[in-house]
Amino acid sequence: MYTSLKEECYEANMQLPKLGLVLFTFGNVSAVDRERGVFAIKPSGVPYEKLQPSDIVICDYDAKVVEGTMRPSSDTKTHALLYKTWDKIGGISHTHSTYAVAWSQAGMDIPIFGTTHADHTHQDIPCAPALTDEMIQGDYEHETGHQIFNCFADKGLIYSEMEMVMLQNHGPFTWGENAEKAVYNSAVLEELAKMAYLTLQINPNTPRIKDTLRLKHYERKHGTNAYYGQGC
Repeated sequence: MYTSLKEECYEANMQLPKLGLVLFTFGNVSAVDRERGVFAIKPSGVPYEKLQPSDIVICDYDAKVVEGTMRPSSDTKTHALLYKTWDKIGGISHTHSTYAVAWSQAGMDIPIFGTTHADHTHQDIPCAPALTDEMIQGDYEHETGHQIFNCFADKGLIYSEMEMVMLQNHGPFTWGENAEKAVYNSAVLEELAKMAYLTLQINPNTPRIKDTLRLKHYERKHGTNAYYGQGC
């Protein structure tokens, strides 16, 4: 019943080590089936070299296992809440990639310095504040989702325009129209994090990209009259 969904999830997860976004068992990807109201996610702690499509676990939006014999990712409740609340998301990726985690540990948004960043999003990439003690000691993974929502509300961000976030002291979550796009966004975030870090090493006083250039690059790829690429 869920074979194609498990395959999609498996293939997306296997891209993480290929792209250098994870080590060992770090990270996870999920893929949702909106018609059935379920999502597929990597099982917890299984090395990527041993992962098989049949290992993928199917859960509902309350993070309850629907199908599978293995324990789902420890981040399952975060994925579940994001799917339940943001209904245009088709896939979610969570990594502990080096540069994105470095920004997360510093508790800093990634400034928009250039057109590479503006091609993907026209704003700084947000870092949500660390969870409170009560959130950590409560339903931690569920509260992680709420902290993402709090960050987007506080910064006036729209999840369909900003498809990535970092959690202070933790790491990045990205999403997209499907699992493949979520992984793509994880790779983009890592590159932007690296570029921004190197930029500040060269010139700590580097200003953000000017608005006209920022908006030009974003709009030509994502705007109403976008002309990047070959179209439909």
